[in-house]
Amino acid sequence: MSLLDIKEMRVEFPSRRGHVVAVESLTLNVEPGEILGVVGESGAGKSTIGNAVIGLLEPPGQMTAGEVYLDGTRIDNLDDAAKRRIRGARIGMIFQDPLTSLDPLQTIERQLVDTIQMHLDLDQAQARARAVELLDAVGIPDPNIRIEQYPHQFSGGMRQRVVIALALCADPEMIIADEPTTALDVSVQAQILDLMKGLCRDRNVGMILITHDMGVIAETADRVAVMYRGRVVETGKTEQIMGTPVHDYTKSLISAVPRPEKRLHRFPLVTYIEDATELGDTLDLATHWLGQTRDYEGEDGDLLQADNLHMRFVTRHSFFAKHRLYLDAVDDVSFSIKTGEVFGLVGESGSGKSTVARMITGIYTPTGGTIRFAGADLTALKSRKEAAPWRRQMQMIFQDPFSSLNGRMRVRDIIAEPIHFHKMASSKDEAEQIVHDLLDVVGLGAQAAQKFPHEFSGGQRQRISIARALATRPRFLICDEPTSALDVSIQAQVLNLLKDLQQELGLTMLFISHDLPVIRQICDRVGVMRHGKLLEVAETENLFEDPQHDYTKHLLDLMPKFVGFQELTA
Repeated sequence: MSLLDIKEMRVEFPSRRGHVVAVESLTLNVEPGEILGVVGESGAGKSTIGNAVIGLLEPPGQMTAGEVYLDGTRIDNLDDAAKRRIRGARIGMIFQDPLTSLDPLQTIERQLVDTIQMHLDLDQAQARARAVELLDAVGIPDPNIRIEQYPHQFSGGMRQRVVIALALCADPEMIIADEPTTALDVSVQAQILDLMKGLCRDRNVGMILITHDMGVIAETADRVAVMYRGRVVETGKTEQIMGTPVHDYTKSLISAVPRPEKRLHRFPLVTYIEDATELGDTLDLATHWLGQTRDYEGEDGDLLQADNLHMRFVTRHSFFAKHRLYLDAVDDVSFSIKTGEVFGLVGESGSGKSTVARMITGIYTPTGGTIRFAGADLTALKSRKEAAPWRRQMQMIFQDPFSSLNGRMRVRDIIAEPIHFHKMASSKDEAEQIVHDLLDVVGLGAQAAQKFPHEFSGGQRQRISIARALATRPRFLICDEPTSALDVSIQAQVLNLLKDLQQELGLTMLFISHDLPVIRQICDRVGVMRHGKLLEVAETENLFEDPQHDYTKHLLDLMPKFVGFQELTA
């Protein structure tokens, strides 16, 4: 018997609209020291497997058939108390959404120390020392200081590293990693993947690695299971799946991976998906609501100019100024974005990319510097009323699609909110029609309007965020890791849509991503950030072919070298 055995698993989610079968007749096994990669489109049931194994299915979801064995002992039929003793101690879980899996009211120290002491016989000092050691192991800088902070004080990638540290607290024998590198840049991703491979190799830990990143699978997994609509359609050794796939869906999925070595006109699609239409191809922007005449068309030159931006945060408060500690998240950053241009920002987690975006949109007030948009000095605006006309012209797609959506509102109300706020519709009926049109544009359909965010997968939630960002017909779109939660099939459709919008509407974008192949495909120019500073700005092809800064060369060297079926058919 294997370390983990899943036999004929079936998971259902009953609802008023009928039963939804999320996983059907699934059989998998994981050996000690083995990494099993699970890939598939958003909503295929990948995350449901991990939740079912550890007994964390969200009600009313339930495992209605099948068996789960851990080291020969059946665990799916245990009571709640017995399952709690297994979770964390024997099976560690790295969740897809790092913000919602951390308690915002507790410091990182409290969360790590409590978890360690729950499973290991250590006193307070020993538990804290182990917590600091774990933070250091997963790449958190200054762990002795950062351990005293709260989750909101960390970037998305750094929160993901904290979640990984939590999963490793009790030295589990089995780890279920649900998109563990989604929010991580290539340098930290390489570090985390090396850590995971080391755990499996040195401690004989088994792992299920759930991800949409085929490059991560190619470099990390020993075997791969490909899922499609709740079923495993193909399984085998990584080399076989990546090089000579058998199933048509696997071939299509691998062919859609963005190519890092050259720029293509459009992202290749997963053509096998039933009932799929390419977003944008059926979109007639000349007649669609998104393409209606706007009052700022025809302007050229620099749309956005950032000069000497500086953002300082207090990391340790004290009555005495000399005892305070500060973090310069952005330090003297200057750049410009031309009208109609896609400007990319890349860099490691915590380098200040998202902070720059938040300063531009007014979420953060810069400590220093100026931001000019269409000739107006945004940093000089004194009130929300003054800023409103400019804010309507710029919208942001946030990195985390769950926490940026109000879980108590239906999707129709989430998307309609900016339409009503900026008076984009003359009536409630017109606003409702706009919402339905936008949901069609992002591939969810009008029926999604009645649902709540928790009823969607991570990738589907991100498409809701994109629909909301488009709701004011913005002139400037800030995309903060907009495809980090998306599998390659949906990523290709969404990025093609963004390309269409940019080209046909003259949309200007600031595109923040750690995915270098995506950056190469979509951006005109790229800026590289590290430790709050902008190190290099260059035309995209020049940056990839002839990088000037040593750090840029380092990032490109760490880019996953994915060679698979697409290379064989090129």
